[in-house]
Amino acid sequence: MSSNLSFFDLFLQASLLVQLVMLLLLATSVVSWAFIFQRIKVLKQAKSETKKFEDKFWSGVDLNKLYQELSARQSVQGMGSLFCAGFKEFVRLRKASGSSTEATMEGTYRAMRVSLSREVDHLEANLPFLATAGSISPYIGLFGTVWGIMNSFIALGEVQQATLAMVAPGIAEALIATAMGLFAAIPSVIAYNRFSNQVEKLENSYGNFMEEFSSILHRQTLSQRAESV
Repeated sequence: MSSNLSFFDLFLQASLLVQLVMLLLLATSVVSWAFIFQRIKVLKQAKSETKKFEDKFWSGVDLNKLYQELSARQSVQGMGSLFCAGFKEFVRLRKASGSSTEATMEGTYRAMRVSLSREVDHLEANLPFLATAGSISPYIGLFGTVWGIMNSFIALGEVQQATLAMVAPGIAEALIATAMGLFAAIPSVIAYNRFSNQVEKLENSYGNFMEEFSSILHRQTLSQRAESV
């Protein structure tokens, strides 16, 4: 057997099970990278939209005008979605007869919590796949390696004169599975940890906005009721 076999040659000469393991790991790696690039785009857009909304919200813009502007859009995401959900529920409850300040604020906060849950789910989409790929890919690759080495030694035992040249290609075929497992796992683990950290920061920003916005609406409600007395 030639000593300068390429990766493709080793793949073709591997057993069927090891080939299936390699193909599975290759597919996992491709899907992982697709999700990684997708999450990079989504999280970058979410951070940009959060900054733009905060700049506009804290610039002193009229809340009714801001709500109308956001509602006119086809889709509102991020902090703007929390604002629209909270402000809409606040106006509805305030117009309802018999709604106390506590009931109004509780309903407003609940509406924003539901919107927050949706936004976090959107940001965390595909992250479980990256976590799974990062945790199990090395073991899948190791399984292919063990199987390949086992077959190599079984074949070696059937010959009378064994040499390193006879077993080396088979072991090389098997070790490729481990390498592919690591190739699929390492980027997935790094991306998952990085994205999880970014999602956590965005979620904290959304939570802080909810508290601040609730305080603003609460003060506004108390002020209006004091004026009506």
